[in-house]
Amino acid sequence: MIDVAALGELLIDFTCVSTDADGYPTMAAHPGGAPANFLAALTKFGAKTALLGKVGTDAFGRMLTGTLEKAGIDTRGLIASGDVFTTLAFVTLDETGNREFSFSRKPGADTQLRFEELDLSIIDEAKIFHFGTLSLTDEPARTATQKAVAYAKQKGKLITYDPNLRKPLWKDLDTAKEQLLWGLAQADVVKISDEEVEFLFGLDTEEGADYILENFGVKLVFVTCGADGCYFKNAVASGKVPGLMDIQVIDTTGAGDIFGGSAVWKLLQLDEAPETLTEEQLRDAVCFACTSAGLSTTRHGGISSIPEYAQVIEKEKML
Repeated sequence: MIDVAALGELLIDFTCVSTDADGYPTMAAHPGGAPANFLAALTKFGAKTALLGKVGTDAFGRMLTGTLEKAGIDTRGLIASGDVFTTLAFVTLDETGNREFSFSRKPGADTQLRFEELDLSIIDEAKIFHFGTLSLTDEPARTATQKAVAYAKQKGKLITYDPNLRKPLWKDLDTAKEQLLWGLAQADVVKISDEEVEFLFGLDTEEGADYILENFGVKLVFVTCGADGCYFKNAVASGKVPGLMDIQVIDTTGAGDIFGGSAVWKLLQLDEAPETLTEEQLRDAVCFACTSAGLSTTRHGGISSIPEYAQVIEKEKML
């Protein structure tokens, strides 16, 4: 039995670690991709997970496959293709210190995943099916994602979703908005950032959570606010949990994904309908997820930055 199956990108994040006198970055390679980071957090804490996706048969694709296997993520659904190169993401800092993303993805292997290549038995085995929107930017991965979500819903799986907006990957922002909204209409549980709420609806955190619950059939929403923590809401409860404050942030790459995986791990432990969870139950889940995500920012990378369970429990006491 698989607890969570996810579909989407597996890639290498090249992160700027220093800059020379001419402004050129020295970069460190880290395994990543939002669904992979999400699953790695779940697996770290004891869940059984599997990824459906595509990489190249190049050196990076082989390394990524090995990383997932080492992390304990089931790779039966990972396709290796000799026709396309493994997707690469380059994370640099602009003049204000904020992250900028550049992608080698024209096309990248993850965009070339076809529905016919999916091992649907993995979805059959799973309790939860998770997806994001990087697999919705291009065909044939968009159709593969849409059909996989429909299949999972038909099979009665709980659907979790992270919009994970990366503007440079979309041909235009109208298409991005259309696809992000489509994803919201499919999901039972949504993890979305305050910036994505602003992009989609022009609303603040609490208004956005209300709007999503009222208009998209979503049962539980987490709105993450970076260092300010997370607002949560379902039909019977709502609240806000602050982020970790006494930490030295080095790299925020993957923190949102790690929050999502950590929160869903807590939902698995509760094993109750997300719309019925009490404020106490949700606050406990969000405290754990905020702590896990916060600790991840003290190290570089996504998958490589996930803290140990004991570290999270010890640090969580400080929230």
